Amino acid sequence: MSVEFSLLGKDTEYPTQYQPELLFPIARAESRHNYAHIAGVSQGKDWWHIFEISWLNAHGVPQVAIGRLTLPASSPNLIESKSLKLYFNSLNFSRFDTAQDVIATVERDLSAAAGAKLELQLFHADDLAISKPTGICLDTLIPERLSAQPDANLLQFDAECTDQVNVELYSHLLRSNCPVTGQPDWGTIFIRFQGKKPCYRSIFAYIISFRQHNGFHEQCVEQIFADIWQQLTPEKLMVYATYTRRGGLDINPCRVSDLSWLPQPIRLARQ
Repeated sequence: MSVEFSLLGKDTEYPTQYQPELLFPIARAESRHNYAHIAGVSQGKDWWHIFEISWLNAHGVPQVAIGRLTLPASSPNLIESKSLKLYFNSLNFSRFDTAQDVIATVERDLSAAAGAKLELQLFHADDLAISKPTGICLDTLIPERLSAQPDANLLQFDAECTDQVNVELYSHLLRSNCPVTGQPDWGTIFIRFQGKKPCYRSIFAYIISFRQHNGFHEQCVEQIFADIWQQLTPEKLMVYATYTRRGGLDINPCRVSDLSWLPQPIRLARQ
């Protein structure tokens, strides 16, 4: 279904009854049309942190938790974020005998919407640890050239070094816009790269060229992955973005050329 028919950007009432029909799937295929030949674009995970999960136990007493959803990048659909928020709100006044019953219900409903098996892990409200980035931070570099829109031609090799590298890079300056509401989305992006050494300043220039780009989180990460893969021809590549939360949830897409490079999901301080 087209996102124009979703509830995103529209005034809505928050449900007080369980409503799985609120979930709004968006097909991934259209945005991947130009990258269909790049296997890594559909290889990896989307991790979501849900900070507003609540339900009633068997005695009618409210319960609360933090959730981590794991959705395979190979799923036919992603799930539109506002519909997901409203869905979780629809659980607030429903009774469940155990937390495992909540997990089973959510996994069933979201797997049906995504068209693939989705997993939910629940954490106590105090138990989701905050991690720190590792690798080389790009944020103090000065790019040679800037662009107001994503431009794969910004990506260049290091002219002074032809060595092969296996390097981990990150930047806190990823910014893009919701394609429906125009609201800014902020994130930290991690890039692990094995191959001929790239110019780090060029990668940084490319990352910040997304600042006025309209795209869903997953689509931005897949475009970044595809552009680096095609322009810099690495042997292996990982692109992982940890976006800050909006509406009580954050989205963290990760794409890999080799499943052995799939990292463990993390939560950063800004999330």
